[in-house]
Amino acid sequence: MAIETAILEEIKKYETIIIHRHQRPDPDCIGAQIALRDILRASFPDKTVYAVGKHYPGFDWMGQADQEVPDEAYKDALVIVVDTANQPRVDDERWSTGKAVVKIDHHPNEDAFGDLQWVLDQASSTSEMLYDWFAANEAELTMPDDAARLLYAGIVGDTGRFMYPATTGNTMVVAGKLMGYNFSATEVNQAEDEISPAMAKLSAYVYQNLEILPSGAAYLKLSDEVVEPFGLGKGDSTSAIVPLPGKITSVVAWAIFVESKDHTYRIRLRSKGPSINGLAKNHGGGGHALASGAGAKDQAEIDQVIHELDELVANAKGENE
Repeated sequence: MAIETAILEEIKKYETIIIHRHQRPDPDCIGAQIALRDILRASFPDKTVYAVGKHYPGFDWMGQADQEVPDEAYKDALVIVVDTANQPRVDDERWSTGKAVVKIDHHPNEDAFGDLQWVLDQASSTSEMLYDWFAANEAELTMPDDAARLLYAGIVGDTGRFMYPATTGNTMVVAGKLMGYNFSATEVNQAEDEISPAMAKLSAYVYQNLEILPSGAAYLKLSDEVVEPFGLGKGDSTSAIVPLPGKITSVVAWAIFVESKDHTYRIRLRSKGPSINGLAKNHGGGGHALASGAGAKDQAEIDQVIHELDELVANAKGENE
């Protein structure tokens, strides 16, 4: 039995389905989560289907998870975790209290949790995977127009407006099919591209203060002291500035260090070529070859990450010469 069919058959067994996503969401995980909820609600009106996760006002244009989900709903429920590579990153710890768990994800499957897993690390996004799942079971499923909008938004977000290497011919075919539904792709594109005046000023700071090493490695540290004067609103996230160094011709790979509430640093790693997920693993993280995340407990670890990134890029450049 194909995995797409197996997932649908598993869904049919349960009266309650609860869908989880990862912490600190992005358009792909929110799009995939809420679209799947709405597809299941439209396809199986007699089932109770929830989407669970912390509310982020900046994503209200996409839709919201269900904020009132009782603990007892998990007792005999099927839990589906989307776009989440490892268990500690799942938003809302109740995900593990359901009767069974399905994992649907496009990150490397280094934490193979769940009773049923569908992981395609070559897919552009979980949203693309969910459209393919829908298409494989189209005779039994209904795609609301707004679910199509959400899946399109998820693909746009995780492909960097179709610029990232994970964008394939299938990605473009799926995006085209989704655009056939009744929503404005232009409005989605604009919503994902717009930034606030405060974020525009922070973007200028990034370009002015980014350190670019001779190897082509680059880095920037964003402490609370640096970020606070910009007055970012609740809807703003520093994740919006992460792609910016990649627009500079001499930059090959880069790290953005963002201070957390406990004064450790979250590291966002990106690359135009050399694989950086091994570096991320060295510092408690992981991800894709060209887009990963990690953490640094102090300035000494930040310095170590910069050193490793510099060596990685320099070695890759030497191999290609």
